Amino acid sequence: MFEQLSLQVIHRAKSLARDQGFTVCISVVDDAGLLRHFVRMDDAVPGAIDVSIKKARTAALFRTDSADLGRQAQPGGAIYSLEATNGGLISFGGGVVLHDDLGKVIGAVGVAGATVEADQAIALLAAGRT
Repeated sequence: MFEQLSLQVIHRAKSLARDQGFTVCISVVDDAGLLRHFVRMDDAVPGAIDVSIKKARTAALFRTDSADLGRQAQPGGAIYSLEATNGGLISFGGGVVLHDDLGKVIGAVGVAGATVEADQAIALLAAGRT
């Protein structure tokens, strides 16, 4: 089941990015933050590889979208320096939690390579959340 969902998420994200004129990296991780699928679109910047994986891991490990964590991880915030944990995390938009039909977290998708706002929008749509 997760295999099929992951491939659907990757396909939707690629399609959305292409439609918007972006080339991105897309990572799908399971609920433990382990990489299950990855795609780097042609001409996507190499630096986005690690960023997409870390966005997905962040969302999966904390069961919260990376953008939501980012609001709390600002200097002076309750979880400031969270990014330095778990081998390095990313606390800005583009990491989105994936849920099963019952609402249980089953993983996350991370999108990187466009603008932060576009990464977030692509990830949300790919996850079927808007």
